Amino acid sequence: MTRFTVNNQPVFYRMDPETPLLWALRDASNLTGTKYGCGTGECGACTVDVDGEAVRSCQVTIAALEGRFVTTIEALSRDRSHPVQQAWAADNVPQCGFCQPGMIMAAAILLKKSPNPTDAEIDAAMTNICRCGTYPRIRDAIRHAARVASGGEAIAAAPPPGIDPADAAHAVPALTPPAPRPR
Repeated sequence: MTRFTVNNQPVFYRMDPETPLLWALRDASNLTGTKYGCGTGECGACTVDVDGEAVRSCQVTIAALEGRFVTTIEALSRDRSHPVQQAWAADNVPQCGFCQPGMIMAAAILLKKSPNPTDAEIDAAMTNICRCGTYPRIRDAIRHAARVASGGEAIAAAPPPGIDPADAAHAVPALTPPAPRPR
């Protein structure tokens, strides 16, 4: 059986029970925020929250998740109001952005466990790879998010606007090509 909860919704995947969670999320649930990076659990681009633990979704099968609770980047906060997401935007952490969903999930899980983490705790929790090398900004953003979450600081600007997932599938009228100019 492959029944568990994803982003507060019960799911039943009719897939091979040995399917990695990553592919169930991306292919069956269309939750593409969880990224495929290395497929070996080394890079962390596919990090999700499973019952409060940072899990590399490419390394766990859907069969192993029976009765568990999975949270992806899409459910961290729909409006990007989570302190980690706000700090990430305010501190300009992303460069290419590919690793960021996994980084954000790992940071959010860390802050749930340790609301005011030490540098050693940050280093131990943030084992994800950022090929752009934004590690100093990541550490600063985690500290910033901890201050925001504790109420010790506010972020002045909201995260940049994006496309609401509910609006992403709406049809857009086709563009009409301009009429040819007379010669």
